[in-house]
Amino acid sequence: MSDRPAQGLRERKKAKTRALIQKEALRLFREQGYTETTVEQIAEAAEVAPSTVFRYFASKEDLVFNDHFPLFAEALIAAPADLNPIRAIRVALREMTAAQTAEELAEGVEREKLMFTVPELWTASLTNVSGTLRSMQEILARRAGRDVSDPEIRNITGAITGVMFAVWFDWVKDPGMDGPAEMDKALAHLEDGLRL
Repeated sequence: MSDRPAQGLRERKKAKTRALIQKEALRLFREQGYTETTVEQIAEAAEVAPSTVFRYFASKEDLVFNDHFPLFAEALIAAPADLNPIRAIRVALREMTAAQTAEELAEGVEREKLMFTVPELWTASLTNVSGTLRSMQEILARRAGRDVSDPEIRNITGAITGVMFAVWFDWVKDPGMDGPAEMDKALAHLEDGLRL
């Protein structure tokens, strides 16, 4: 059983509406392109008013982003303390991936593809990426009992992030790839010292 409190009816309805708006937005972005899709079209497809779209998403760019980092962070914090940083990241990613449905994983790839190929989204995602990088650095520093400004913490966080980005770029080009398995393999290679 989950430790999280059960959501009330109102919260569940809000979550459903938010998910529907985002799902329809992603479908329209895929079918007609990000730039060509309007908020009005998204609202019509989700059967809500345009003002409702903006109630849930501050901007059109926000329709693409889905912050799974809190779930990942929770799993990383909970990973056994004796694991090295890379192994802890691998465990956290496996746990987060196992909690997602095949549809959620496919939507994630679709989002990544949009973020990597649409210039407006790439720019908007940089703030999100830098915040995620900083948070990961803080968690790894805490796990190691080190200061967040420690160059070794910066280096390991940067190496992990670099490997993850490389896999994401390949996964976006080849959505049929088993992204989670490739991510784990790539991080195992990093953990092994990137030997050729």
